[in-house]
Amino acid sequence: PSSGCRFLRVLSRREFLQVTGTPLGVVQEAVEVALDAGYRHFDCAYFYQNETAVGAAFQKKLGEGKLMRDEFFVVSKLWNSFHAPQDVKPAFLKSLTMLKLDYLDLYLMHSPMGFLGPQGFPNGADTTSGHSTSLFPCQAMEKLVEEGLVKSIGVSNFNVSQLQRLLSLCRIKPAVNQVELHPYLTQPKLMDYCKSKGIVLTAYSPFGCPALPWPEPLLENPTVNAIAQKHGKTSAQVLIRFHIQRGIATIPKSATPSRIVENAQVMGLLGTLFLPLPLRPFPPLAALISPELAEQLCSTYCWKLRPKLSDTKQNVSG
Repeated sequence: PSSGCRFLRVLSRREFLQVTGTPLGVVQEAVEVALDAGYRHFDCAYFYQNETAVGAAFQKKLGEGKLMRDEFFVVSKLWNSFHAPQDVKPAFLKSLTMLKLDYLDLYLMHSPMGFLGPQGFPNGADTTSGHSTSLFPCQAMEKLVEEGLVKSIGVSNFNVSQLQRLLSLCRIKPAVNQVELHPYLTQPKLMDYCKSKGIVLTAYSPFGCPALPWPEPLLENPTVNAIAQKHGKTSAQVLIRFHIQRGIATIPKSATPSRIVENAQVMGLLGTLFLPLPLRPFPPLAALISPELAEQLCSTYCWKLRPKLSDTKQNVSG
């Protein structure tokens, strides 16, 4: 992804229904609004269960003749149930068909863990059962690049150990690692490692994950609010700009047209916004809680899929 892109993470069907009861039609409307507002990077996934609505928005805007396919960047992800090599291409083609596109710009492995059994999360209360650290999809994803179906491949939710293992095995280096990043979870070691290897970091949940018991919602954090008030911006804009100044691509989520437009208004202002700190991270936001507490909270609550250190050192056959 280039620094000139504007980013939109397409909300999952589950999140829409859980939060607002909004039908999938609003997903299509949100993508259309984003395209009109200048967004050019769209983060999708099979697991979000809305790629047909996203594809309908793309098809409509392309049909209007105001946008060419090479003018926007589309990402999708291989879900954990399809890590077997023979399942990778069919899963990819299903997403491609739903998105109504001829190719993708980027295809990510959604998680380093592969699930056994049916689609979705493993059954039972313990969601860590039925999965293991897996790099089986690696070669099959590389073939997608060779066949011209996707321009680049990458990963999501990989830690340093998992990236090291992947780099020792792959022929095509992952272009991107998409992970949760925000001032409560800055992941400096991962950031430094990806930078050293030329892997672009993309931040999901830049406003903080509401499912985790942080000290307070990040959008309501007093430090964030103070910076927003000082510069006449919203807390969301401050948090997006925080990542931009760290050199990290950011994919905020929204279904509200006014917020979609508002979130884009931090772009193109690197020389003027939040002076006197151009091109530098905000010192007050460097880490609003300790890295140890952030890691503990994520390990306990986030997906419940963080592997043990020993899991990250398995052989591929493991």
